[in-house]
Order: sequence, then structure tokens, then C-alpha cells
Amino acid sequence: MGRILSINLAVPEASDAKDVGITGLNKKPAGGPVLLRAPGRKTTGLGSGVVGDRIFDIWHHGGNEQAVYAYAREDYDWWEEHLDRTLTGGIFGENLTTSGVDVNGALVGERWGIGAGVVLEAVLPRIPCHTFATKMAEPQWIKRFTAQASPGTYLRVIEPGYVKAGDEITVVHRPEHDLSIARLFRALTTEPELLPEILDVQEVPQGLRDKTRQRLGR
Repeated sequence: MGRILSINLAVPEASDAKDVGITGLNKKPAGGPVLLRAPGRKTTGLGSGVVGDRIFDIWHHGGNEQAVYAYAREDYDWWEEHLDRTLTGGIFGENLTTSGVDVNGALVGERWGIGAGVVLEAVLPRIPCHTFATKMAEPQWIKRFTAQASPGTYLRVIEPGYVKAGDEITVVHRPEHDLSIARLFRALTTEPELLPEILDVQEVPQGLRDKTRQRLGR
């Protein structure tokens, strides 16, 4: 059983990344309960699935399939040791900083029950971008983050409701396939030989399966 350590909301700031302008990547813990709900389509909906959060790049972030982003404190601890710097929850841009739940080992389509009735579904891994690299200011950050293959997971909101720091996270459903968020990440980045597995998993968003089919020439 896992737990939410913090729910993090955007603190808008200027980014030096090319053509970005303002970003909501930097996030700070909320002071109380926060409502999670399905935000709708990526470019025409409400953006984030976390009320009070803000998304500025609506073409690449937000929408139902990227409604909530979770990252594990255990992975932060690994990065702290290897970067020799303190990393507070939210600095990677996640909405939920978690403990005790296998965020990267979650299967695509796995569902988590949180608190009193909220249900989220693991959908996609986070792919690092130049805005993230600029924020971190670490040499070859995209390459290093990709090689570590602990990307955190984007989640879909299945049952909306309020969540707060300290709420328990329980896995309430695991699909029968074995495609994890981390394995999907590796297929999309460093191990293209894994791409055919995506086609067989119905829980993978249709758009990604279509793009994978085109990439494979099928």
C-alpha cells in the first residue's frame, strides 16, 4: 500500500527554453485537499486534471490521458544521491509525489484507489523535454533521465474526487498483460524492438497504437 506525500500545483515561471515563455513545470505542495477530475481533450479541455494546477503548453501536456502526473519519492532519493543535490517534491513537475507504490512498474491500465473513492488509471510514461532539461540545468539531462528509465506515470481520472497528502494508494485493478509504464517508456525511447508489444495492449491509447503501427510499417 502506498501513500501520497504531497499534491503539487503549478507555480508559473518564465523558462529559458526556446519558444516556451511561461511554464507550469515547477510545482509546490498544496495546503489542503485538491479536486481531481477529467479535464477533457488535450487542446480544448481544462488542461490539468488537478484543480488549481495550470498547463501552458496545451499541445504536449494535459488532457484526459495526461490528467495527473505521479512521481515516486524513492526515485527522487536515487537522483539526489547521483546528482548530489536536494530535490523537493514537485520539482520534476509531478502532481502527486508518492511513496510505497511502484509508479514505474505499474501496468498500463492499472488502477489506483486513493482516499475515499478516487480512482486513477496509469496510461503513459513521461517523456523528458527541453523545458524539463532547462529547469534541471544538469549536463545531458534528457539523456540521463531517459537512461534511468524511471519516468513516472501519467494517469487518467476514472472516478473524480478530493485527495490530500497522507491519503493511501491501493492498487485496485491490474490488467492481464505485462506492459509496464517503464517498459512502454523504453519501447518509445531506447528499445524500439519492444514496440510490437504496444499493438497488443488495448489499454494503450488508440492514438499511440496507431502511431506505433505506422512506425512499424504495419
